[in-house]
Amino acid sequence: MSGFLSWIAGFFKKAEPPPPPVSSEARLFNPAKTTEQDKASENARELTLQLEENLFCWLLDTGPSNLRAELDPSNAALQELHTRLTESKMEEVPRRPMTLPMLMKALSDEGVDRHKLTQIILGDPALTDQILQVANSPYFRTGDYTIESVDQAVFILGMDGIRNVIAAAVMRPMMAARNSREALFAQRAWIWGLTCARAAEFIAKLRNEDASAFFTAGLLPALSYITIRRELQRICRAQAGAGEPDAALIRHALTRYQWVACQLIASEWNLPPKYHAYLMMAERPAPEQEQTTLSDGIVVGSREVLRHAHQRNLPEEDLGKIVQLTPEQTRRVRAALKAGLSEGARG
Repeated sequence: MSGFLSWIAGFFKKAEPPPPPVSSEARLFNPAKTTEQDKASENARELTLQLEENLFCWLLDTGPSNLRAELDPSNAALQELHTRLTESKMEEVPRRPMTLPMLMKALSDEGVDRHKLTQIILGDPALTDQILQVANSPYFRTGDYTIESVDQAVFILGMDGIRNVIAAAVMRPMMAARNSREALFAQRAWIWGLTCARAAEFIAKLRNEDASAFFTAGLLPALSYITIRRELQRICRAQAGAGEPDAALIRHALTRYQWVACQLIASEWNLPPKYHAYLMMAERPAPEQEQTTLSDGIVVGSREVLRHAHQRNLPEEDLGKIVQLTPEQTRRVRAALKAGLSEGARG
């Protein structure tokens, strides 16, 4: 068990707290509170709750009334999910891809040459196929031509571009639907995750931060969603008379445990400490926190996905109240995301 995972497990075992009540939920969007603008902070929270509900309605293909259904605080499925998360008994946490350590080491080496990186990728035929598919997707394609080889992808996209393609290619198979029941959710979660990751990447570039790292971190919430949903489905099938989890139960599980699951995946994959820090800052923003790249990316990405899908959405004039971006920065990020979403729909 890794150090971070041990810390998580130890934290819960020492205090042995019961699962939090159903009404006490973590949030996906967590605007930092400011002591000087308490009213503005409260308004921002209301806006983020509105955006979050709209997102879950779309992801779960349901209406607000179904999401708001109350659950028993002692819900057996949620209690079992809590136990599995805190005692490292999750069966659906995706295992680290075998080539990931070599790839991360190579990609972190500024002196790595194109040939060496290409050889590492070609050593995993399944990853090679995924990389070519992702590289030719609307989110990454830089022209009308088709990228036909890994070497060509590295040459055309550059080291920064290929880092993001690799991250997406590694996670894409884990997000693929296993059956018809989760097909729509998996498809929408993948689109949402990729859009949020690209938004975080673009914002990081505007702020001269590590764009590739923020892209990878931006994919983790979507991967945590499919992980939690699958684990909850396993639990419900094992419990007599539980049946399939409904929208309200899934929504409560996602909102309560999404960040814990993100941290567990990052730990399972031995991602560097900065990824844990990015996730923690998004989950628990400090007052007057300056680093909001991941949070802002998820907000802007979520709004653009909903806009593209013609869903209930956050009014455009309110977006600036919950992200720390200038109007011009917001316009540039949205324009880049819109292009990818539109091309993806046509494809």
